[in-house]
Formats: sequence, C-alpha cells, structure tokens
Amino acid sequence: MRILLGVGAGIAAYKSALLLRLLTESGHEVRVVPTRASLAFVGTATWEALSGRPVTTDVFENVPEVEHVRLGKEAELVVVAPATADLLARAATGRADDLLTAALLTARCPVLLAPAMHTEMWEHPATRANVATLRARGVHVLEPAVGRLTGTDSGAGRLPEPEAIAAAALALVGASPAQDLTGRHVVVSAGGTREPLDPVRYLGNRSTGRQGYALARSAAARGAHVTLVAANVTLPDPAGVSVVHVETTDELRTAVREHAASADVVVMAAAVADYRPAAPAASKMKKDGAAGLTIDLVQNPDVLAELAAERLRPGQVVVGFAAETGDAAGSVLEHGRAKARRKQADLLVVNAVGAGRGFGDVGNEVVLLDAEGSTVAEAAGSKDEVAHAVWDAVAAHLR
Repeated sequence: MRILLGVGAGIAAYKSALLLRLLTESGHEVRVVPTRASLAFVGTATWEALSGRPVTTDVFENVPEVEHVRLGKEAELVVVAPATADLLARAATGRADDLLTAALLTARCPVLLAPAMHTEMWEHPATRANVATLRARGVHVLEPAVGRLTGTDSGAGRLPEPEAIAAAALALVGASPAQDLTGRHVVVSAGGTREPLDPVRYLGNRSTGRQGYALARSAAARGAHVTLVAANVTLPDPAGVSVVHVETTDELRTAVREHAASADVVVMAAAVADYRPAAPAASKMKKDGAAGLTIDLVQNPDVLAELAAERLRPGQVVVGFAAETGDAAGSVLEHGRAKARRKQADLLVVNAVGAGRGFGDVGNEVVLLDAEGSTVAEAAGSKDEVAHAVWDAVAAHLR
C-alpha cells in the first residue's frame, strides 16, 4: 500500500521515525513529506534513510513530476504525525503553502491526523474549531495522549505512541488487526504493585508495565473498550484507553474488581505483590547501629484466583500471567502448569524472566496454558506481537 507520512514541526517528530519503521516493516511503501520547519527536529537524511525514498518539502521541487498533485492523488492512506496546531489550522482552512498541505488537498484516500502540542494549545477554541471542521469533512483526527510534554509540562497533547497511530491508521483501510473485540469491554492490569514499608521505602518488583500496555493498545486496535489499571507505570497513557492509576495490591484489587463487574475479559498482566508488611512504619525507619532488621509480612489476596473463582460477569474470560525463573524444584513451564491448575483462569500466559528477558524494553516469549495446564499456543517477538497472540486466544474463547 502507498502511504504518505506527513511530519509537522514538533518535538514529537522523533516518534514518527519509529512510526515510519513500523509501516515499512509491515510491507508498505511510505513517502515522507515533512514540513520545512520540522527538519529542525528530524533531518532529511533520517527520513530518506528509513524510507528509501527522496524527501522534499517545497511545491517547486521536482516540478516536472507535479508532486504537489501526484503525491496526494496516488496515496492510498495519509498519516500526519505530529500534527501541530499550526498544521491543523492550515489543513482546516485549505492552505497549500508547502508540499504537505498541497498533498492534503489532493488526497482522496483516508486521512489520519495525530495531534501533538501543549495542552493550552490543544484546548484553545481555535484548535477545537479546526479539529471539528476537519472531522466534519471526514478527516480522522486522533485524540492526543495524556502525559509528559516538553519541559516540565504534563497533560493532554502528547503524541500517541507509534504503535497506536499505526493501528488506527491501518484500521481506516482494513489493514488493521481483526476487529474481533468490537463491542467488548476488557480490563487489563499492568505494572507492579508496591507495598509500603514506611513513608519512604516499599517492597516492589521489576515490572515496567510494557506488556500490559501493549495488551491495552492492541485490544483497543481490535475494537474493544479498554480499562487499564496501571500500577506504578511511568509510560504515557495509551490513546483511546481509560487508565486508572494505583499503587498497592489492595488498590489494584479494588479497581480491577470494580471495572471487571462489567467486563467481558479481564487480563491480569500486572506483577502483584504476594506479601505486604504487617505493620508499615508511620515514619522513616532508622538504622540501629549494626543491628539487622526483621519485617513481618502477611499474604496479599490472590486477585487472579479470586476473579477466576467468582466470575464477576457471566461468561467472563479471565487471563493471568506467570513470570517464572525456574529452580531446582522445576522448570519455568512446570511451575507454570502447576500455577494454571491452582488459579483456574481460562488462560495463563507463562514467560521466563531475568537475565535480560521479559522485563523492560525487550522482546517476550510466552506459552499460553489452559486451566488444566495444557499448552494452547506459543508466541515470541515484540510485546505488541505477543499481545496480539494473547488476544487471538481470548477471541477464540469468546467465540
């Protein structure tokens, strides 16, 4: 498919390089058309190297090819990311003062704009009016994500993650994942809970929440209404997903149960602390000479087992995750099979962690087990690829 990727002049332009890579690696032919000002953020050489095609910004370049008309007419999909407030204004008023805006006027294919700007600019009446005008004309304008912006600012206006933009764009032309979760409400937990020892310290784990966030993004791309319960995750909130931020196991349990009451699927991808201090200190604990420290711990509720046993909604599909290391008592898969039989979830996703595996910005390799511990499927690759494999198995259950 021929895709035109427009790039506006915002600091988020670096994310569009990742978006370009996602689109080209999916087999699409992508032509990048940046605005001239955007080249101050990401240069021509980067776009040409990643796309394998020439990059121009001006309507007077390559005049014999009449590119300002041809690019838009030949495109099968147009994606603009980031779409700045200025670019939205120019598109809404039909300006054609550079190659990108001219191409937008000639495009007759689906057009997706992914805004990125400071919150005040996004919320300004002029920007809201421009967005309304564009949407009324059939242009698809994503809602920006909420999170860290330039400098110390935080709020609505962050460019959605490249995976979310790619999924939304390809959905417009039927090249997206199957919409087999349309009309479904799914709850996903992500991250790792923390149990306070005192006002300063806590018991925690190494989970970053990346796999859970990938599950939330991919479910949204497949048409689901997604509630994401995020425990101590520093990632930006995924676009189009309702996010509830929590810290402790008790907070996570309360939030998950509240939203699971109306959910078709609950996926417990969060690393939930098994234990918590019996009596957290009210003030910071001090060292007492050479003496050690003994902390009494009590077990936390087993949230996954509770959900599997109770099924807060008839026909609800419950999915758990088991991060294992293996030991003298058994392998990763042996421990996973035993856990599957104990928990009685519909699916248990088992993966090995540690030594650069599982946690953080690395790939994942999982085995999906049923409630009897039998292998249902296996998946390996990026966390987004693993997420789609999980949803494939969930969709089969729903059918």
